[in-house]
Amino acid sequence: MQLLIVIGAVISLSGIAGLIWCILMAVKARSTSANDEELRLKLQRVVVVNMGALGVSALGLMLVVSGIFLT
Repeated sequence: MQLLIVIGAVISLSGIAGLIWCILMAVKARSTSANDEELRLKLQRVVVVNMGALGVSALGLMLVVSGIFLT
């Protein structure tokens, strides 16, 4: 069950890295966009990746909690 905890932690950390990437991309989009429509299109793509990263992070956390309960 230790392996389940380690795998869950790695997956959760990769999801957190994705969230940090989303923050950086949103800041970059805000500073480089010339008009509102361009900014909206860039941020819509970031939101999709953000939701995916949040889901991956939640799945990793579920694996960690499952591993803790099973030990």
